[in-house]
Amino acid sequence: MADYQLLIDLHKNAERQGPGGNPETKLALDLLGIDKTAPLKIADIGCGTGASTLVLAEQLNAQITAVDFLPDFLEVLETRAKQKELSEKVSTLCCSMENLPFNDAEFDVIWSEGAIYNIGFEKGIKDWHRYLKPGGLLVVSEITWLTNFRPIEIQKYWEVEYPEIDLASAKFALLEEHGYSPIGYFVLPERCWLENYYQPMQARFQDFLKRNNHSENAHSIVAMETHEIELYEQYKAYYSYGVYIARKLN
Repeated sequence: MADYQLLIDLHKNAERQGPGGNPETKLALDLLGIDKTAPLKIADIGCGTGASTLVLAEQLNAQITAVDFLPDFLEVLETRAKQKELSEKVSTLCCSMENLPFNDAEFDVIWSEGAIYNIGFEKGIKDWHRYLKPGGLLVVSEITWLTNFRPIEIQKYWEVEYPEIDLASAKFALLEEHGYSPIGYFVLPERCWLENYYQPMQARFQDFLKRNNHSENAHSIVAMETHEIELYEQYKAYYSYGVYIARKLN
């Protein structure tokens, strides 16, 4: 099994494919300041198995297009939506976030938790801008430095893993440069990383290795994920996901 398929195997039955939490999704919704009873059209880009999608569907009078390039994840989302009797609010779309088939000014809200890094923050907010209606709202979470200086080990790690990591001030400047007015920001707390993402992942490691016959590639993935967890535990004071909320200018 290729590494790519192994990663899908490790993560597809998880509630989350990255740090986050239902209260944090609801907090972002509150900061939007929208009428939750008004009919809305939303794109949730990079939805994974739909943790945020389902919260949005529960909280809003919305039609949500849930986008991911992995059909395995979308199948799980469709099952979960059906179980929660939310299927009428959620439609899935399997495609790359770089090649979205949307019309200009189609959506009231574009949402993307823990996914925009796949194409980069600047490219994502720039490319997706045209899909929002004038005055439409953008919510994205993005790996963010919490301090202006940090230990060299974690600096080098994230510069390799995601060179666009930066301070929140730099992200706000990009939003302003590309036609948005920032209206809100907060940082994901530690439990969104440990209790909601890393610890459930660690609990899946042994079954994952067993399913994949303790292959060298499977062990390499566990080692990679374990290293990332250890770095977070050591350096969590220096970085997290920042949740950025902005309005498209008319």
